Amino acid sequence: MNKYHHHQRRLRAVQARMFVTTLLGLLVAVFFRAQVYRSADWSLQSESNRLRPLTLPAPRGTIRDRAGLPLADNVPGYSVSILSAAPDSMLSTLERMRQYLEIDGDRYRRLEEQARAGGPQPILVSVDAPFEEVAAIEERRAIFPRVLIETRPKRRYPVGEIGAHVIGSVGEINQAELDSPEFEGAEPGLIVGRSGIEWQYESTLQGEAGVRYVEVDATGRIVGSFRGFRRVEETPGQDLDLHLDRELMEWIHQIFPEGMGGAVVALEVETGGILALYSAPSYDPNVFAGVVDQEEWDRLNRDPQSPLFNRTISAKYPPGSPMKLITALVALEAGVITPSDRMPVACGGGYSYGGRVWRCWREEGHGSLDLADAIKNSCNVYFYQVGLRIGLARMLERVNDMGFGGRCGVDLPSEAAGTYPEGPEFWVRRYGYSPREGEVLNLAIGQGPIEQTPLMVAQYFLAVARDGSAPAPTLYRGAPPREGFRFDVSEEALEVVREGLRRVTRQGGTAYLSSLEHFDLLGKTGTAQSVEGRETHAWFGATAGLRGGEPEIVVVALVEFGGGGSEVAAPLVARAADFYLRGQHGIPRDTIQTLRDYINARRNTAWAVPTPEAR
Repeated sequence: MNKYHHHQRRLRAVQARMFVTTLLGLLVAVFFRAQVYRSADWSLQSESNRLRPLTLPAPRGTIRDRAGLPLADNVPGYSVSILSAAPDSMLSTLERMRQYLEIDGDRYRRLEEQARAGGPQPILVSVDAPFEEVAAIEERRAIFPRVLIETRPKRRYPVGEIGAHVIGSVGEINQAELDSPEFEGAEPGLIVGRSGIEWQYESTLQGEAGVRYVEVDATGRIVGSFRGFRRVEETPGQDLDLHLDRELMEWIHQIFPEGMGGAVVALEVETGGILALYSAPSYDPNVFAGVVDQEEWDRLNRDPQSPLFNRTISAKYPPGSPMKLITALVALEAGVITPSDRMPVACGGGYSYGGRVWRCWREEGHGSLDLADAIKNSCNVYFYQVGLRIGLARMLERVNDMGFGGRCGVDLPSEAAGTYPEGPEFWVRRYGYSPREGEVLNLAIGQGPIEQTPLMVAQYFLAVARDGSAPAPTLYRGAPPREGFRFDVSEEALEVVREGLRRVTRQGGTAYLSSLEHFDLLGKTGTAQSVEGRETHAWFGATAGLRGGEPEIVVVALVEFGGGGSEVAAPLVARAADFYLRGQHGIPRDTIQTLRDYINARRNTAWAVPTPEAR
């Protein structure tokens, strides 16, 4: 058939129309799907190209003392970021930025690596840029079109070095933390706790970040408002209320012996809450609130006085004479002495045992004493004989049961465990010999292989002030109460020990000149061995309360290489207790506090006349 026959031409025309109609139908369907059905998808992609999400850091929770005074809060700071772009462009911006923003070598190398790696997230150049440097970049906005400057919360520590070791410090999150499950989803630049309360309660203090968007053009430069829009609000971290007393901490800092190292611990008797944890020397945690200056960090690390070291919970010292209280309680508990017992050998300055003479600190001796007077005079000869009555095996068992080889359980990181021989194997392991019974003589007076933190010493003074039990010391007022340890002795036995402590600050006692006008101070001096060739460490621990009333506060002080406890540590403890108790009972505070102060100021000291029982 002729292909040009009009019937064939008509058929081909119909087929062509059908093909064109089908094709147009398909095109209409595709266009409808793309422009109508999937319009939301294209709109979202357009928005994604036009808008860049930026993280809004949440302010950390405020840390407050018992009166609501701030110990750590937030102030406005500035961060500088470079929005994501081609690696070459980001590197070029970073190089230009060095002319106006101080970036140390190590950080600059890390930023270069981030820029070369690329990615959708901005590069955070600084989390704490000085205002002058921020202003210099803002003035040159034309050459920094991809640089974003934001106001973000910066950590501030109003008390500075006074609370550095207990409140702690913060710092920028590191790569190891970013890779850990604990910080899953965190982004570079996040500020996290590094030490102290800031570290311990990181999950509570850390809030939830928000999001805002800035508009960019096709080249990634910011257009429109730099403030952005479409915010997802950040959630601030939870505030923390502590037992700490800021005013007491400031007072302790003021009266601590200048230029010396040591620690002061104050506990509330009723709750076991920590009123003060003061470590000297200290440092200013504000230097760690942003980008840490490497020179300052190196200086602190190299300082031979170790200002970064928390002496209240991490340093261990021989406890010296305060450990005699534990010896007394173990002996009373075991029934090997009674409060009225006098030892067979009166103190004449020494005690012969094992072929040697064990000395008392007082060369002329103390004579014959009962338990309370032995505590008052801190008589070594008395406690040598008490130790022998207890016996080495029983002493080791009971003191370890009390927890002196462990930790107090304070809600802070880096608490050191106390050192106390767990058994005869201790001497074999450390010294290479099996112990003889005579080892108990050193243990009985707090010498030998014993080391305790100032917090642990305060803990057993707290048990003496209470009913023989001491709750675990806590800083956070919302922490659940936990028992620390307990002395299984009668109230009568505890009262005998308290009477010995009471006599220490009465006439004839080793700390009489540290007695107070309005308050009973029941204390114990201590002189502990230090490194060879240096002065001994000075201890003093005490409970204090209104005259004739219940104890309200425990204060323990350790002054490194301070010599005798009565000369250096006792006045420090007395003044701290007096300051706190005057505030609690509405008595005007004064810088004339101890009996020595009254004598030096030539004030009336009639209040210091001893009671008939003390004469």
